Amino acid sequence: MKARVSRWLMMLGGGLMLAGCHIDMWRQPKIAPLDESTFYSNGQTARPLMPHTVARGHLRVDDAFFTGWVNGKLVDVIPMKVDRDLILRGQDRFKIYCTPCHGQIGDGQGMVAKRGFDIRRPVATYHTDRLRKMPVGHFYDVITHGYGTMYSYASRIEPEDRWAIVAYIRTLQFSQYAPKAQVEATDLQQAASQPEAPQ
Repeated sequence: MKARVSRWLMMLGGGLMLAGCHIDMWRQPKIAPLDESTFYSNGQTARPLMPHTVARGHLRVDDAFFTGWVNGKLVDVIPMKVDRDLILRGQDRFKIYCTPCHGQIGDGQGMVAKRGFDIRRPVATYHTDRLRKMPVGHFYDVITHGYGTMYSYASRIEPEDRWAIVAYIRTLQFSQYAPKAQVEATDLQQAASQPEAPQ
């Protein structure tokens, strides 16, 4: 008897819930973006932005962080905390966006360069004296605006990730030209015991 009453109560509850559903909830008056409007004098539903409106998350108050420049000069220091997590993030982003041209170690020998992509100048290697001495702001600026045949990555890579890539580029440069005095003896022994990679 209890089971039968429970079943009837469930059916009654379900029926009441279905009775509450009306298609008028689906067919409410609404205005889609860029529809015509008779409410506004210009006939448009989309309203112009107020002067100086900044999209949420896009306020650019830190020149060093968002441009790589301060007072007309490229910054020499990465304007965020550089730690293992940032470098690993930079390595991840570097592999996605940079290795096709610049190669795994930043030597300019990525697949694009190896396959003879038609470019006016060779893909840059980060291991030249000029680029090792270049301020970090230069790399950020190149990622942001492009350089030569390299196009801008500003729409693809967020500022935090651009700085992460810059930190990883510096790590790559150090890995290839670290002064022996700054390298641990155990690391030197391990590097010496590794077989040379095939060319």
